[in-house]
Amino acid sequence: MSEGSKGRSLAFGQVVIGPPGSGKTTYCHAMREFLARIGRRVSVVNLDPANEALPCPCELDIAQLVTLPDVMGTLGLGPNGGLLYCMEYLETNVDWLQEKLEGLKGHYVLFDCPGQVELYTHHNSLKNVFAHLAKWNFRLAAVHLVDSHYCTDPGKFISVLCTSLSTMLHVELPHVNILSKMDLIEQYGKLAFNLDYYTEVLDLSYLVDHLASDPFFRNYRRLNEKLVEVIEDYSLVSFVPLNVQDKESMRQVMQVVDKANGYSFGEQEHRSLEALMSAAVGADFHFSSTLAVQEKYVQSQDKAVEEEVMDL
Repeated sequence: MSEGSKGRSLAFGQVVIGPPGSGKTTYCHAMREFLARIGRRVSVVNLDPANEALPCPCELDIAQLVTLPDVMGTLGLGPNGGLLYCMEYLETNVDWLQEKLEGLKGHYVLFDCPGQVELYTHHNSLKNVFAHLAKWNFRLAAVHLVDSHYCTDPGKFISVLCTSLSTMLHVELPHVNILSKMDLIEQYGKLAFNLDYYTEVLDLSYLVDHLASDPFFRNYRRLNEKLVEVIEDYSLVSFVPLNVQDKESMRQVMQVVDKANGYSFGEQEHRSLEALMSAAVGADFHFSSTLAVQEKYVQSQDKAVEEEVMDL
């Protein structure tokens, strides 16, 4: 047993990561509310030194240690360099984090992380902080949020797949990829394939063929083929759709994450979850809208096939 884990009971939690604007902070507070309603003691820890407008109070805020505006003003760094410095500063002062987390014993912890992609693909500071958390007996799952609107652009979706795969390999934690803001997906345009194609990351050759219909991407077909080959060879990336306003969607995400980090809840929490889900009706139950999106695209594809047959 490592020195940092002596005398500390087992703790569970999530490190919530992803690009800017993917909904990490919204997810943290929605998940805290959902878990609290089924009886789980939950705390949110803000590890983003650039997140100054928190919608709800956090039990622990990195601003107590370092803030991005202070670093930029003192060292003359830009936003990206300043954020990397803040994470390196957190790693150097990881004892501060350990001391503060002692006050959250017995809590399920949601770590709201920064949105800079480099931190999860090749920079080591945050990865090392996660390793320290593991030494302190935290059993964590990385919850990687991706805005679902990228599904409407095949080129961007391939980029998202590459970034997700790189993140999974670099962070080295049990990993759950989330397509966030599913309730808004139709605002960004029509999907080329049904929703399962994107969540399960099915045969990507169809996506390459679809891209080839665009004159701009036609010149890069060979490159796209090689990129999707890498993704399919690892066979690691898949997504769980999420609408934070929907209890059924939140329950599905919770169960996937609990399986990833090994959390097992007791009978009382199970009864509370059943009671909560049984009340998820009417205006408070929106999962049908997510299913309707998927069904709509399946039906539209069937109709398109029928029209092609009729034309023949």
